[in-house]
Amino acid sequence: MTLRIDISGLPSERLRFAASPLAELTAMLHVLAEPGHHPQLAGWAGDVWTALRPELAERLREAEFLWRSSQADFLIPARPRPTLAEELDDVDRIDDERYVTAALVTTCGSNRVHFGMPSPLTDATARERALDLAQSRGALQEAFAERLLADPAAVRARVRDTLEQCAEAFFDATWAGVAVRLATDLRLKNDLLRRQGVGAALASVSDAVTLAPDGDCIIVDKLQDKATTAHGTGVTFIPSVFGRPHLVAVHAPGWRPVVQYPVGEPGPAEPVSLETVTLRLEALAHPVRLRLLRTLARSPQTNRELAYAWDLTPPEVSRHLAVLRRAGLLTAQRHGRYVRYTLDLPALTALGSDLLGAVLR
Repeated sequence: MTLRIDISGLPSERLRFAASPLAELTAMLHVLAEPGHHPQLAGWAGDVWTALRPELAERLREAEFLWRSSQADFLIPARPRPTLAEELDDVDRIDDERYVTAALVTTCGSNRVHFGMPSPLTDATARERALDLAQSRGALQEAFAERLLADPAAVRARVRDTLEQCAEAFFDATWAGVAVRLATDLRLKNDLLRRQGVGAALASVSDAVTLAPDGDCIIVDKLQDKATTAHGTGVTFIPSVFGRPHLVAVHAPGWRPVVQYPVGEPGPAEPVSLETVTLRLEALAHPVRLRLLRTLARSPQTNRELAYAWDLTPPEVSRHLAVLRRAGLLTAQRHGRYVRYTLDLPALTALGSDLLGAVLR
């Protein structure tokens, strides 16, 4: 399963490697929301949460759906700027429909809300559908979606103000050190692109990013089958220190393709018993269960959400979830009339860093 980016006929100068303050802030916010994905940054996350003013901490929890399970496309700039303020200005220039649609994809936890569908800002059916999806994610998500649809301008202003407060609270100080590492990585990537071509530059990004043999397509190893084109736009590659181990790709229609890749690689996994490995690999032998696991790695999900996301029936999903639970890879918790399933990251880690990296990508 891959994401394919068509670059046929695209000159190499349309592949851009650049650092983005907004994309790195988004990666930091994801770490704060999902520290289990980033054990090497647990100390940093704990220090930041301890020092945050209560009001800002509450704001981050209020809007965390924009970066927790996946990142809203407008938070990963296609045209990075030198400063966070400039990139936030670019976000302000996005029209409400594109902004709201991108926000609802993350808020509702569904890849079925996308650009080109009837707008929930103007279509009552689309609005109810979006709110219904958000409701299954929990009361906070539902409340955020309701505010976003009722007054997008107010929500957009509040989100920007929250991000600006993050800059003062922790981002500016952290970015000063991170920017040096990103600049070093970018010098390497741009030198490879200039001297050895696209294939060599992509090979240095990640083992999960390759150039097709005919040179017409960039192949990103993701547990999904998607395709997009870089014709007329180009492709942007953004390095990230805080994004490791995630490989984030913007590929929705209407958006320039962007790949945010981790600088450095995760360390080796701890040895585990053959019995444990065998049991869990057998549970993951079915491709549908891998897809479900990929979705659950982003955030807890209900049976209904998983069935809707992958065009399955609820009984089919239940059978696959039962196998994963017997293998000790999932936990379940009831919230009212919903049961949410959560990936057990430590258990998955026991299968090795390669498998963990593939799922978290």
